[in-house]
Order: sequence, then structure tokens, then C-alpha cells
Amino acid sequence: MRFGSIVLSATFCLTLLFSQQTLNNDSVIKLVKAGMGDDLIVNMINTQPSSFSVGTDDLISLKTAGASEKVISAMLLKGSAPSSAPAMTTSAVPGAVPHEVGVYFKKGGAWVDVEPEVVNFKTGGVLKSMATDGLIKGDINGNIKGGRSKTELTTPVEILIYVPEGVAASEYQLLLLHVSNNAREFRTVTGGVFHKSGGASRDAVEFEAKKVAPRTYAITIASLKAGGEYGLLPPASGDSTGSTGRLGKLYSFHVLE
Repeated sequence: MRFGSIVLSATFCLTLLFSQQTLNNDSVIKLVKAGMGDDLIVNMINTQPSSFSVGTDDLISLKTAGASEKVISAMLLKGSAPSSAPAMTTSAVPGAVPHEVGVYFKKGGAWVDVEPEVVNFKTGGVLKSMATDGLIKGDINGNIKGGRSKTELTTPVEILIYVPEGVAASEYQLLLLHVSNNAREFRTVTGGVFHKSGGASRDAVEFEAKKVAPRTYAITIASLKAGGEYGLLPPASGDSTGSTGRLGKLYSFHVLE
């Protein structure tokens, strides 16, 4: 009981200290640098009026300043709108990140999910005639219906990935999609692994993902081609053989001119 009283007293003192101002990123960083515990800071975030900036650069700055993932997660859940109400866990809250596996982009200050599309993996296809070296043994094409993604983004493209338990963002592949006959295609090899020597890596786009919260990674890319079609391919699951006719999913987007 004595320990609980100490925690309550410390929280009460902090509440008095910040009662005249709305909590923001700088306030949280001050608390972190002052050596306050995560539980006290999270309690402040959950109970006090706040206005947090939770863009990619803001989250990276918080992490660099020493804020723990527990504190950053509380800020993400609280959102950026000033409020004294308990944190909400819905994408309708500006800046809030839904804790559901998926890919998200920023729209109107809120994170919106990228709708996944069905991928049909097959051998052969339009890329066979497009590739100067032809398809090598074991090559598999991914085919998505429709010549253009419904999700339209501007550069620099800013994406957030919430990954399944035990999966890292590095296991996702960012792909350039080729458009032909009202469809989009990309080339991989058996198992969804790119064959570097065979030229299949041409469709892979390098990216750097920064972990900003548990199972949450931020990606910002400025060098994508205007008018291009791209997609994030999650790690293969189920049928690891990459057999013809296997279905998967891909999070696609179109880069506006």
C-alpha cells in the first residue's frame, strides 16, 4: 500500500506541475529527460489534455530523445486532438494508429488503411517478353487485376506498417508493378525470393523502415517514379512452394504525377 501511495503522490505532483498547459511532444521529452518512470508518464498522457504530433519524424525524434515504446504507444493511442478523455483506438482519431495488421498511409492527418488486393502467382506472363534475359527456371509472376491502384499517393510517400507478431518490416518487399492488358505484374522466384543474378531484382525497390512502436514501422520514400504503380508484398505464408495458381495479397498504390 505504501508503494501505491508513493506512485499516486508522484502522479499528483506531476499533474499539478503540468495543470496549466496541454501536454505535447516537448512536455513528454522533458518528463523522459527528468528520469520519470514510464508508468507515471503514460498515466499523465491518458488523463491530461494533450496535443501530440505523431508523424514519422516526430516519432523518430521521440525515440531519439529516449522515450520508450510504451510511452510512444500511449501517445499514438491518444492521438493528436486535444482531449481529456481516455485514449481511443480507432483510425478516426487524427494521428492514431489502429492496432491491426496492415499497411497505412496519411490522409487528412489520420492514418488510413491501404486496401489489400488479391495476387495470383503464375508462371510465364507479360514479363517474359519484357525481360531481356527471359524468365529463368523457377521464376514466378504475381498478377493483380486492374491497371491502376485505387490508393493514390504523392511523393515523398509516407507509409506505416503494422506487422504480425514475430515479423519484421524487412520481410516485406516493395515492388515496382508492370501494367499490361488491364493488369499489373511483378516477377519473383519460387518462394517469393528475388533471383539477383537473373535480373528479377529489377522489380524490387529498396527502402528503410524505422521501428516507431511495437510491431509498427514507418517508411518514407522520395524517389519513386511519378505515375508508377507499386505494391508492398507481405511475407509468404501457407504455400511456401510458390506453386502456380497460389493466391496471396499485396498492398498497392499509385504515385501521382
